[in-house]
Amino acid sequence: MPDKTPLTFSVLILVAASLATAKSAEPPYYEVTYLPSTKAGELQIGVTHTLWIPRNVKKVRGIIIHQHGCGVGACRSGETAAYDLHWQALARKWDCALLGPSYKQAKEQNCRLWCDPRNGSGNVLIDSLATLAKVSGHEEIASAPWCIWGHSGGGFWASLMQMGHPERIVAIWFQSGTAFGYWEKGEIEKPSIPNAAMGIPMMANPGLKERDHVRFKNAWNGSLAMFKAYRAKGATIAFTPDPKTGHDTGDSRYLAIPFFDVSLSMRLPDKSGDPLNPVDQSRAWLCDINGGYPVSAANFRGDKNKANWLPNEAYAKAWHEFIQTGAVADRTSPPAPSSIRKSKSGKGFEITWRTRADFESGVQSFIVLRDGKEIGRVPDKLSKKPYRNLFQGKTYGDTPFAPLPKMRFLDPDGNADSKYQIVTINSVGLQSKH
Repeated sequence: MPDKTPLTFSVLILVAASLATAKSAEPPYYEVTYLPSTKAGELQIGVTHTLWIPRNVKKVRGIIIHQHGCGVGACRSGETAAYDLHWQALARKWDCALLGPSYKQAKEQNCRLWCDPRNGSGNVLIDSLATLAKVSGHEEIASAPWCIWGHSGGGFWASLMQMGHPERIVAIWFQSGTAFGYWEKGEIEKPSIPNAAMGIPMMANPGLKERDHVRFKNAWNGSLAMFKAYRAKGATIAFTPDPKTGHDTGDSRYLAIPFFDVSLSMRLPDKSGDPLNPVDQSRAWLCDINGGYPVSAANFRGDKNKANWLPNEAYAKAWHEFIQTGAVADRTSPPAPSSIRKSKSGKGFEITWRTRADFESGVQSFIVLRDGKEIGRVPDKLSKKPYRNLFQGKTYGDTPFAPLPKMRFLDPDGNADSKYQIVTINSVGLQSKH
């Protein structure tokens, strides 16, 4: 394995804790960094793996891996993936950890030095998880199963990890990326495809604007070709074009998070360490690749091995809405903030709080009330964009902007007797109760 940085485990814990404090994101976080190796066959690009574990979890049941794409900017965006409140809500629901890798790819380096896991990144991940298991005191992290979300080069990486570790993968979301087309054309070594790999729930999610794009049409063509080839083998996969996006991630998280939710509900074993459960095909719905509305597999009259596979009725309805609109509706209110504190600060009072993201829609913003009346919002203005606003922001690669915003409001007009309340607004505009 590549040489690790000369940090001891105790220093790793302190570094992770200080980052969490600086970014106002709920700890604990753990980090391990690998320097690039100069040895043949080992990872030639450095990487930092940041792991978040929900508080009070006795045993981690799985790991959600949020893998960025190729290039300097994409690698940098991966630094904040583990701090995403919305993805943390998914991890918390299933007692899972959230892992955000960030590769240190230089502009002149070939992305395949890391996005092909056979060049060392796969082995480094395994070794990193073993290290993080020791650092965190959760030994089960070293062998816990994975949900893999991969964008662009991250999807390329996921499609090859799938062949090497099919027994360990709960589900995969291919966000505008797969290596399938490249190995079919002979550009990279073609992997052997184990039968178990075709039993993993998968979503291939390119943007419609990629279809005719000079640069990104390979993402569309590769996703579609992979879908057709895998579905012919009976694989559990759907081709899920986003009608609003190109190579960016848009509002896909509002379908990706529910996809992992239903996959985890089907596949996580009751006893930690047992094999993953097989997909429950009795609840599957299918939809013609050329259009139409999904129906139960029992009522589907076309060629099932050419149809989109969907895990159940509820998800099929959300999936159909997404391919029509590029998002998924939400009618549930977000949870209310907690730990609201008031402290004297200069000529006013500083109000701080904590929150947990709405599982369906995340967090858009907050309303600050003093003695029952609104006195401000955080942030004070929402940016104008084609996709939903999130409090932490959202990069091209579906990660929060850095530095992360703080849940804080300074009230210059309050007094010692003032009573404060905070209202959460989710990304569709619904408010928490107060």
